[in-house]
Amino acid sequence: MAEVSAEARIGAPAEKVWARLTDWSAYGEWNATHTSFPAGGPEPLEVGAAFQENMRLMNFPAEVAWTVEEVEPARVLAIRGKGPMAVTVATRYTLTPDGDATTVRIDGAFTGATVSLMAAKLKDSATAALNESLRRLDALVA
Repeated sequence: MAEVSAEARIGAPAEKVWARLTDWSAYGEWNATHTSFPAGGPEPLEVGAAFQENMRLMNFPAEVAWTVEEVEPARVLAIRGKGPMAVTVATRYTLTPDGDATTVRIDGAFTGATVSLMAAKLKDSATAALNESLRRLDALVA
């Protein structure tokens, strides 16, 4: 297993951050690993919604079949997916209001037999992507 996380204080209210976070048509403007949603994002955004995402991580393209596991508008979005080589990916976005700003935390986990072979490199690459994503998100909503 490889676990990653990143956190940043973003200069906008949680509702504004949430609106950008769940704007599937503009997801690639801030998410550093996203390349496309072949059939669109999860609409409606609810537990059990399924969607496909094309991503790029460690310079490799990957398609992930996601399922929404938890939704609490302007607070939590948790998704779990199956990627290539039987890798399971989990991502959790947590938004915590902080005055007129929001603390955004992204937690990710990768599990599967192939993960152990490249765990250190995967952690480094994914952590860098999470931090870059938060930087871009902040620039878009602040």
